[in-house]
Amino acid sequence: MSAPKNILIAGSSGMVGSHLLQICLDSNEVNKIILISRKPSLIKDSKIEEIIIEDFINFTAPHFKQIDVVFFCIGIYTGAADKNTFKKITIDYPVALAKAVYAHSPSSKFILLSGARADRSEKSWVMFEKYKGIAENKLYEIYTNNFHSARPSYIYPVIKRQEPNLMYKMSRFFYPIIKLLGKKYSITSIQVAKALFVLGMKQHEQTSFENKELIVLNRKNSL
Repeated sequence: MSAPKNILIAGSSGMVGSHLLQICLDSNEVNKIILISRKPSLIKDSKIEEIIIEDFINFTAPHFKQIDVVFFCIGIYTGAADKNTFKKITIDYPVALAKAVYAHSPSSKFILLSGARADRSEKSWVMFEKYKGIAENKLYEIYTNNFHSARPSYIYPVIKRQEPNLMYKMSRFFYPIIKLLGKKYSITSIQVAKALFVLGMKQHEQTSFENKELIVLNRKNSL
């Protein structure tokens, strides 16, 4: 069995990131968990080291030594911000973090919570698809085979929340029907988190994982 890993999570308070954090806390495969966020979490554990920052573009180096896996789970819903802000959060944030970590932990892995239909040709007229594709390309340039992206379709929030818009309200309401359509179209927030964990802990030749492949990975997590 390999030595326990040092994990960095960006977005640990989000729908998927919160599940991922709990999985890491419960796992013997994890030694230390560094959380990057704008405000402190309510979770106290000896494994956790919190870094509170205002600027997700400029990072300081000392926190990024001896990192084994980075999980980037920060995201923004389409329509929740203007184009420039959406681009900044979707592309600039993960790329800045990747560069900072790689400079001090070049053997680390970077796992991105991306999205279905991320377009690595960068030609899509859909902003979400194009920018997710650009982010994946830039991260691959930094990490090459140590970069992996998870591309879930509709993520069903296991913990009930205030839905961000009408589309998500409708998706939640019709989830039983969406689920019946097959493994390509939906996945739960816990399933995504478990799949991300497997991506970080195991070696994979494949770079990008679509919804149905994430469901398979989720089953490999025995937690």
